[in-house]
Amino acid sequence: MAIKIHAFLCLGLVLTFISVTSAISGTATFYTVYVPSACYGYEDQGVMIAAVSDALWENGAACGRMYSVTCTGPTNQGVPQPCRGTVTVKVVDRCPGCDANNIDLSQEAFSAIADPNAGKINIDYNQV
Repeated sequence: MAIKIHAFLCLGLVLTFISVTSAISGTATFYTVYVPSACYGYEDQGVMIAAVSDALWENGAACGRMYSVTCTGPTNQGVPQPCRGTVTVKVVDRCPGCDANNIDLSQEAFSAIADPNAGKINIDYNQV
């Protein structure tokens, strides 16, 4: 009986870990003017930065959050295989025109994970 309870608890821990680390699917675009930002005004935060949609913004609570963003594929036929990898970015701004699961990356961050000629890509992201 004790072995069954132990196995059940271990399974619960594994499932909890998987659900916490699961990535969210969305899209990414890029922007090129980084200051002023809604979070830091004219204070430079580097170039591995992002603006997030209102759904992620949470009235500014998103400021300073770090997200790992991975390119998963194209959103159009323009660049059939745009992906290059994963990047970690810091939220510095709000993107009021973005869809709920869209992250607007700096041009440098976008270029690190995809061909900028794609313009918009499919991504998986999670907070780190």
